[in-house]
Amino acid sequence: MTAGTHPFTAELGVLTDDPRYVRTLQEYGERARRQLVSSLHLHVSLGGADRTLAVYNAMRSHLPELAALAANAPFHAGRDTGLASIRPTIAVNLQRQGVPPYIPSWDWFANGLTWGERSDTVPDARRWWFELRLHATYGTLELRVPDAQSSVDDVHGVAAFAYGLIHHLAARHDAGEILAADDAWRIDENRWSAMRDGLDGTLADLQTGERKSTRELLLARVEALADAPGLAHTRALIEANGAIRTRAVAADVGVRGVAEWLVSRF
Repeated sequence: MTAGTHPFTAELGVLTDDPRYVRTLQEYGERARRQLVSSLHLHVSLGGADRTLAVYNAMRSHLPELAALAANAPFHAGRDTGLASIRPTIAVNLQRQGVPPYIPSWDWFANGLTWGERSDTVPDARRWWFELRLHATYGTLELRVPDAQSSVDDVHGVAAFAYGLIHHLAARHDAGEILAADDAWRIDENRWSAMRDGLDGTLADLQTGERKSTRELLLARVEALADAPGLAHTRALIEANGAIRTRAVAADVGVRGVAEWLVSRF
């Protein structure tokens, strides 16, 4: 089975003996053992350093949309948390989580990673754990905001939306448009709304503050990305994503029954 969190397992787990995780346990203690969470990582190669950086900075603003679409963790430790996804509130116990910083240049990014290595706070780039990052090894734009999905079709729906949106932004950059790079705290306010309410909530326009239905906003995005492959799966998720489906199952068979249903769905 796979989801953003296990619906009923104990809150504290056991970490593997990989050296990276041993260090994480030494650094964070019990908070590291709480990280029984799963996200879906999506890599998109755009080619061209300037193009990739411009899309990274603009894509930050769309992380709440992806989070709402992919919300798949309403249950934790045997209870309904009241959130569409509890996962970010667990992950935030570690450093460098959530909405990533605006990166003004590649030099800024390189200097930051150098400082992180010298200070031993970020000994390697893999510990840059934000929900979107420039992957220094693969040369990709890596999305880490979605919850793990419970079927291949759902993975396809999230990936199709992300792929279409990223390439839409890249095309605008190629046409000479200066892509907006919004303040992280405004994005984070929408991120909270997505985490709390998922598809059934609202998101605020990052410039005007006007609130719009999250589901209607996503449907409008899909219509604008009509040439992107796989959007039929995205539309199915907009109708009912993992959080909505698992709550419906729990209403019939309880939280423990959710785990069996997730196994069958996978």
